Amino acid sequence: MSVRLTGDWRRARRLLEGSARKLRGGLVAAVREEARRAKDEVVRGVRAQAPGGKPLDRPSPLTLASRWLEGVRGRGALQASGELLRAITYVARGLDAFVGVKRSARASDGRSLAKIAEAQERGAGPIAIPMTPAMRRYLGVLRARGGGEPSGGAGGGVVVVTVPARPFLKPSFEAAVRGARRRLAARVGRRLGLGPR
Repeated sequence: MSVRLTGDWRRARRLLEGSARKLRGGLVAAVREEARRAKDEVVRGVRAQAPGGKPLDRPSPLTLASRWLEGVRGRGALQASGELLRAITYVARGLDAFVGVKRSARASDGRSLAKIAEAQERGAGPIAIPMTPAMRRYLGVLRARGGGEPSGGAGGGVVVVTVPARPFLKPSFEAAVRGARRRLAARVGRRLGLGPR
């Protein structure tokens, strides 16, 4: 028994190849859109002081006093100078995407904004910082301004600092991916001509 193929197979091949290109193009566009959506969700969460709907702890009185002494007016968590917020970005290449703070991002003082973001997201410490006389005077002013007991003197020692975790990326990502499967299917379907435009 022999099988005989009938029909326009060249046309069928063109249609299938065209559909594959449209499918990949739809997926690439969908990944880019979802990455942008996640970036916007992170920024919105920090501005609202509730990434993914989870409220951030307010900065301590000593942190606010330190900002005041340094001429920094931002009073919200993760909003001291606005540099961290401005560094949040996304990059989409093909079916891969990155959302966060690039390793190359630097604060105006040269510090790595990616390391600052990581310390805020996960917390850091304890960190021991050697005490100098100038630091002791600075801490005395901070304590007085922040409502603590003033201290002073010219002794040595160390200051131990702990940065509390203030997750702002993970909760924002969790909020951003809600409904992503549905949005992805709808975008790809539109690209293939299977749904409303």
